[in-house]
Amino acid sequence: MSGDGTEESPWELTTAPGTSAYTMWRDEAGDPPALVCQVGSTTLRYHLGAVEDLHAWLVEQGDWVDLGAADEKKDAKDGTIEAWGRADDNPVGGWYGLRKGYRGRFGMYLPPLLEELGLVELEHHPRNNRARAL
Repeated sequence: MSGDGTEESPWELTTAPGTSAYTMWRDEAGDPPALVCQVGSTTLRYHLGAVEDLHAWLVEQGDWVDLGAADEKKDAKDGTIEAWGRADDNPVGGWYGLRKGYRGRFGMYLPPLLEELGLVELEHHPRNNRARAL
């Protein structure tokens, strides 16, 4: 494993296609507690429960699910991880992303973390990647 998920020792991750490196760590003292995702100079924040919630949802799906990564201003394709990360019926009742204007890309940045944690199998193609729960 690349780190222990703290700010001092973050997880060092790469997007599913392998085109972008980034780091993630837990900010349990945040309000609300968050997963912090640092991509270059851009910081994204997601609800800390996203890891457990996404894994549980993928277990329910029982098969491969498209990542469907999209910016906040673009619609997410139905049935994808990205769409679930914004859905009114997910455990947080909407966006997992916490920073307005930077709430999207849930399907881009969360699945590689779940793979690092041994919770999912993730494809690594140039496009149209999928994940499934282990």
